[in-house]
Amino acid sequence: MAEKKPAKTATQQSATRTTGKSSKRFTDEERAAMRERAQELKAAARRGPRAGKADGESDVLAKIAAMREPDRAMAERLHAIIKASAPALSPRTWYGMPAYDKDGNVVCFFQSAQKFKTRYATFGFSDKANLDEGAMWPTSFALKKPRGGLRVR
Repeated sequence: MAEKKPAKTATQQSATRTTGKSSKRFTDEERAAMRERAQELKAAARRGPRAGKADGESDVLAKIAAMREPDRAMAERLHAIIKASAPALSPRTWYGMPAYDKDGNVVCFFQSAQKFKTRYATFGFSDKANLDEGAMWPTSFALKKPRGGLRVR
């Protein structure tokens, strides 16, 4: 009687199903963002529940300062607009991106084009932003360059 081989788990099967080799599930940039998120969670745990806006703002400003132009100029401008027009939002980093939250939930974020090697930087909203108006609404916007159109009113 032939010896039975142990069954492969679902994870093992899906990794080898198409090529016979282990395939990349995430890009290097995605893995880096996940590592950054893990570091953010550890830093938040170290700071404790009383960490204020100042801690998050310094992290956001450091991320913005590390960006290349024109993304840096756009992120700086968006940061100023959000601080002036929505003071209830707290700056923080989220997956290594400047983000703004309310009551611990990320509402909006800026993703530089260089972060994931994309054509455009984007300004996006999470589902916590409650933008539901009508049958369809945008959740992110592509940004090409800073312009006078980004104004605080």
